Order: sequence, then structure tokens, then C-alpha cells
Amino acid sequence: MEKIIIFDTTLRDGEQSPGASLESHEKLEIARQLVRLNVDVIEAGFPVSSPGDFKAVRLIAQKIKGPTICGLARCLKKDIEAAGEAVKPAKKKRIHVFLATSKIHMKYKLRKAEDEIARLAVEGVKYARRFTDDVEFSPEDATRSEKEFLYRVIEEVITAGAATVNIPDTVGYAIPEEFDELIRDIRNNVPNIEKAVISVHCHNDLGLAVSNSLAAVKSGARQIECTINGIGERAGNASLEEIVMAIKTRSDFFDVSTGIVTEEIYKASRIVSKLTGIVVQPNKAIVGQNAFAHEAGIHQDGMLKRRTTYEIMRPEEIGLSASSLVLGKHSGRHAFVEKMKKLGYSLNASGIDRAFARFKELADKKKSIYDEDLEILMEAEAAQIPEAWRFVSIHTVSGTNEIPVATVRLRSKAGSFDGTASGDGPVDACCKAIDKITKTKGEMMDYSIQAVTKGKDALGEVTIRVRVKGNVAIGKAASTDVIEASAKAYLNAINKLIRKGNKRLKIET
Repeated sequence: MEKIIIFDTTLRDGEQSPGASLESHEKLEIARQLVRLNVDVIEAGFPVSSPGDFKAVRLIAQKIKGPTICGLARCLKKDIEAAGEAVKPAKKKRIHVFLATSKIHMKYKLRKAEDEIARLAVEGVKYARRFTDDVEFSPEDATRSEKEFLYRVIEEVITAGAATVNIPDTVGYAIPEEFDELIRDIRNNVPNIEKAVISVHCHNDLGLAVSNSLAAVKSGARQIECTINGIGERAGNASLEEIVMAIKTRSDFFDVSTGIVTEEIYKASRIVSKLTGIVVQPNKAIVGQNAFAHEAGIHQDGMLKRRTTYEIMRPEEIGLSASSLVLGKHSGRHAFVEKMKKLGYSLNASGIDRAFARFKELADKKKSIYDEDLEILMEAEAAQIPEAWRFVSIHTVSGTNEIPVATVRLRSKAGSFDGTASGDGPVDACCKAIDKITKTKGEMMDYSIQAVTKGKDALGEVTIRVRVKGNVAIGKAASTDVIEASAKAYLNAINKLIRKGNKRLKIET
């Protein structure tokens, strides 16, 4: 298979994302991960743009071994000199010069005619060759340029010594079929095109950067410029991880390969996200937290039977340990039982029915179900005792200047019973209401609550020690509503005392 050159511009174009400015040492940290990823070219920055950028490019050129280190420059002597000096320490170095070729850019931005643009492009390439033999040229806004003029400029810069010609879709304007045709037309209409590598650099304004890049590969491009997580100007660049995994997963279609160590992809994504402060969206392809997560019951059932029913890649390929079956309200019994087995629990058929029903109740209240949630649920199932009283519902009213009042409904073999009481707080009121219904007088000796899991909707686990006439029992319960958890924990203790045979706690019916 032919190899596709992966040109990473995270440190140059990626850093142009609003708010993504990086310090030199942060750029170096990312560059070191790019080495582990085994990218071919690292575009380390735009040296003339600031002293800090020059310093960062210079540092990377000094410290990084393996990939080609590239600096960006306009077709201006001062830019090229800064880039040449910045990449000078690198064993393999490149200068990337660019100049706009579209009518809109030439008329409104550059205010120059075609002949002058062609001359400046050639002069820029020739001057860059004084610093390195590896020069890349980009006709900025190529996809909106007049084709005949584009062919002319490409031919002349190759003659001047450009080893790589990059075709940028600068504003993300192209459609894959158009971009495919453009690359084919360049190959067919530029006489000396075989003397240079055709590269592409696509932006994502219409969400087509990856599609356009892959279309270009099919039509002969052999270098792709991309960024980790697809960060970059405006809507970003083509995403490195999506391009690489598309080529790897569909090698039957593309018949090319990359040298990327894909097991380093996830780590690279997290490092870039951490240092730039740009959060990876959960449903982001390849590296989003949901990319290898399954919640729907049908999907989970298929995954448990054969992974390839719903996954076209293995999570290990990008550096993850495994897929995750996310338990939620859409999950089915099969996934629930398998998860319980992994957590070390074994239930008979009736136990599964009860635990699964309680799981579904919890899933309706919480967005995310964590292992700790399930452990609490299973502990409650394992601790099931014959209950004299079953909890049905609570209703509480409280406020800064209001006396807390609680109405509790419990059920026994004799039917449902309501009790209302006031207290020092809503928990105290609930406990007193339970006392009214059960004809008890419980003394709360200890009370503790802790969050079982993370998030605003975390389960709160309540532990209560209750004493009645010298007998003590500990009650536990968990809920996303701590008042409900408290009432259930108190009732759990009362039921234990009844089970112990305390004659003073006989059920009044």
C-alpha cells in the first residue's frame, strides 16, 4: 500500500482556535505526544507572528527528533527568514510558504494582479530554498481560485523548487465531489505535478473537512494536513483521528496506509484537550466519551453476543481498554445481568426481576448510572428482609420561615396508611410521621449521609442508627432525593427491630 503522509498542524492552525493559545512548554508536551503518535510532519507554528511563537518553534526544532519540523511563512522575506532560523536546529526541516490565488483574496486582501501573485509565489519558494530543500507551497483559498490560474501557479512553484504543493480548502467551501474533481484536474493539467507531493488542507465550515480530505486521497493526494480533535480556525480543521481511523478501518476501500501508531490517539486527544481547554464533545467520532459506549438495550444485547454487530473498530486500537455498556433507562435485562456479574453479584430469577425493576426506577431519575450506584442497589437487594411496612411515598413542605411538615404513606398487609407530622426539619418530620403510622417512638442515635457517586444527580446514601426501648438497629437507604433516602433508612431500621421480635413494635392494624 502507498503511504499517506500525515502533516499535523495542531500547533499552528489548531492553536488559532479562539482561546487555545499555548505556552512553549505546552507546545513541546504536545509535540512529544505527536512523536509517539508517529506523525510525519509537525507544523510547529508561524515564527514571524510573535516572539513566543518563534521561541516555541525553535524549542521544538531543538528537542524533537523523528518527524519533519515545519514553520509557516507568507511569501515575504522577513517571514521566510524567521521560519528558516526557527527550524534550523531540526535534523529534518521544512518551510511552508503560502499566498492567496482566489480572485476575492487577490482583489480585496492582497490588491494584486495575477502576474504579480505568480511572481511573488515563485520568489517565495526560491528564497525558502536557501534555508532548506524541503519547501511546501500553498495557494491559499485554492478551492475558490480560477482553475487555469491555479494550474499556472502550481506549475511555476514546482519548477522553482517546491517539493510539496498543498491545496487548501481555506474556508471549507468545497463539496467532496468537487474537491475530488479539483485534485484530478490538477493532476491532469499541471505538466510537472509528478515532481511534487500533492497535499490537502481542509477546513470544516460545512462539516466536510474529513470527507473532502478522504476524497482527495482517492484522487491522488498523498499528504493530509490535519489536527488532533479537529481544532482550528472557526469550525476547525480535518480531524487527524477520524482520517487515520477511516483509512485503517476501510483499507479495503482506500488501499493506502499511514504510519500512525493508533494506540496513542486517545492519549493525544486528551493532552490537547487539557492544554488548550477545548472540551471534546461527547459524541465526537473516535475520541468522544460516547464513541465506544452503548446504552440502548438492543445494541447492548448485540454487543454482548458479538462485538462487531455494533462496533466497526476495537477501542484498543485507539488506546482505550474496552468498550463500555452504559446502563441507563434504555438498557435491557441482558446488559444489566452481565454488568452485575462483572461486579461480582449473582441473583436468581426472582432476584433479577426485583433488582432490574429497582434499577429502572433509578435510571428514570439519573442520567448516568455508575458502578457505585449498582453496588448500593445490590446491597439493598441482598439486605431485603420481610418488611412489616413498605415505603410508598413522602410529601414534605419546608422553608426558611416555615415549620417543616411531612406526610408519609406506608403499606402493610392490612393496606396503605398515611401519617403527617411536623419536626425540626424535613427529615425529623418524616421520621415522626413514620412513628405515627407504626405506633413507635424511635430515637435517632446517629445519622450520616454521603454522596455515592459524582454529579448533581448523585445518589445520597443515608445511614441511621435507631433505638427503641433499648433495642438498636441500623437502617440504610439510597436515593437521589436525600429526604426520601432518610425516610427509607429510618423505616429500614424500624422493620429490622420488628423482625427482631420486639413485642412493643407489633403492627397496629
